[in-house]
Parts: sequence; C-alpha cells; structure tokens
Amino acid sequence: MITYEINDALYINLTNRCANNCSFCVRNHPEVMGFDLWLRKEPSIEEIMADIENPELYSEVVFCGYGEPLERLREVIEICRYLKQKGVRTRVNTNGQANLIWKKNIVPELEGLVDSISISLNAKNAEDYVKLCSPDNGEAAYEAILDFAKECMKCIPEVCITVVDVISAHDIEICRSMADSIGANFRVRHYC
Repeated sequence: MITYEINDALYINLTNRCANNCSFCVRNHPEVMGFDLWLRKEPSIEEIMADIENPELYSEVVFCGYGEPLERLREVIEICRYLKQKGVRTRVNTNGQANLIWKKNIVPELEGLVDSISISLNAKNAEDYVKLCSPDNGEAAYEAILDFAKECMKCIPEVCITVVDVISAHDIEICRSMADSIGANFRVRHYC
C-alpha cells in the first residue's frame, strides 16, 4: 500500500528500508494498523504520483510508512515540489538518521519543501537508544539524530522531537528537556 489515510491527512509509504529495528515498531505488528503497509517493491515516482490523486483535499501529506522515508530522499524532494505547487502542507516522520545514511547534511535540500518534520528520539542517551532501537550505526546514531534536529531547526518551520511511551516518565522528561534546549516542539506518542 503506497498511500493511506489517517483522519484528514494522506500518508505516503515509500520504502521498507530502515536503519533501525525498534522493539516497538508497528511494522512488527501490522494488526495494530488494521492494514498491511509492507511493500513488495519500492514504488516509482510515477506510481506514487498516481496514488496521490487529490492532495489538496487533505490537511497535510505525511511521508511515513514501514520504513525511513528519507532513505528515498530524491523521491521525497520531487513529490514535495509537486505538493508545494498545489499549496499542500507537507510533513516527514523520520528516525533522524538521514545525514548518516547520505553521509552529508541533507537538511538544506528540504528547505521550502517540508513544512514540518517529526524526529523520533525515543531515548535519553545513546546506550538506551541502542537497546530500544537497534540502529545499524550503533551509538553514533543517537548523536546524529540530535545533530539532525539542530540542523532542521535552522530551516524547517516546525520541528518536533517525539518519543514513544515505552520509556519511563523520567526518561520522557529528559527527552522533553532536550527538545526544549534546541527550541523544538515535543510530543509523546502512544504505543498501540
């Protein structure tokens, strides 16, 4: 499934690829969603555009699926250009490791195209992050996420750091303080 609706937003599922294997990830529990987002193959730009149809009917278009959308940076950029021409609000939900994936700072490429970015932090430190999210890049992933968030603060209008409520209330408050320290919004996501 390439696109799906939640409330008044349209979601785009671009890939199954992800640098993490989070213990709480919904892709390990498809019954939670009520539908299967596992892609048999990554859709082409043409297939994605055909599936979008009328994006202006939605409050926003969100890049979020079973994988990390910024694994397909070029496609995100091209689709966002199209959506911005139609006056559509865009959001990317990410694990925040795109700069590690691409081995460069990709955030400036999103400027003017992405209205909002939601970055999953999910832990108060690198050691806890590795235990919870099993990132391919080990403890380096955690600092990369924090650096990515700081870069996003420079050019993306809305930056939100998120955690899933599988961590302690104390750890959630530490993460909230980290978001506050860079001026980002903060949201606790409920584990289904």
